[in-house]
Amino acid sequence: MISVIIPTCHRNDDLAACLERLVPGRQSLSFDHYEVIVSDDGRDSTAESLIADRYPFAQWVKGPQRGPAANRNAGASCANGEWLVFVDDDCVPSSKWLGAYAANTEGSDILEGMTSAIGSQTRFDEECPINESGGALWSCNFAIRRNAFFALGGFNENFPAAAMEDVELNYRVNQMQIARTFISDAVVLHPWRREKDIAFRKQQAQSIAYYVGLHPELRRNYSLFAMVKGLLRYILRSMLPRFRRYRGKGAFRAIRSRIYLIVCTQFALNSGPKN
Repeated sequence: MISVIIPTCHRNDDLAACLERLVPGRQSLSFDHYEVIVSDDGRDSTAESLIADRYPFAQWVKGPQRGPAANRNAGASCANGEWLVFVDDDCVPSSKWLGAYAANTEGSDILEGMTSAIGSQTRFDEECPINESGGALWSCNFAIRRNAFFALGGFNENFPAAAMEDVELNYRVNQMQIARTFISDAVVLHPWRREKDIAFRKQQAQSIAYYVGLHPELRRNYSLFAMVKGLLRYILRSMLPRFRRYRGKGAFRAIRSRIYLIVCTQFALNSGPKN
């Protein structure tokens, strides 16, 4: 049995598009072999009526309203499956998505799916969690044995902002040397989204500081030198070759956002312990 966990919060249109792909009969895997759990962090819980009216095959559960990490953990705690499959509410699973996971459950405790973008990027200040060759355990598309997930402690719910919780889980997986496999046929599509505003970068910096506090050996990865080097690499290798194609759209905003993240991260890292 596979348990699909979908965390959501006030994105009913996106959630509906995701659930449409999980309606019994629309996946290559028989519905007898999977369940769908929607953990709803919304204050007004409008997703509950959406599911009751249009998607009664899915189980709605009230989220704890403590951020996406806690919301994913809440969904997982209600699951009955041996395998947990996490997907975000704005993703569109392919028809073979669950079948591909179900066919590859031997030999690994974690399966990474392929995450591709819907359409093409048109601006520099758009982002998408693409994973087309493995190595990125994005929370929007992966499967994990239930016992392995709870042995890991699930997602860390103490991050101060909705950022880095899947990166931190991935680091723990690597440290524990848990076997994983990339499943190229377990495809979901994710939309390009405009980068969040500068206020979010400050929150992201606080999450980075908390992450480094948990794992001090990673501090050098977020030193001023390392982050400035990363910015220059982005400008030279990613931005300049595509500048004419995008006609410079979003370039200033993208660079400004990254500079602000660098400044906020250095301030957060040097403001005392974060864990």
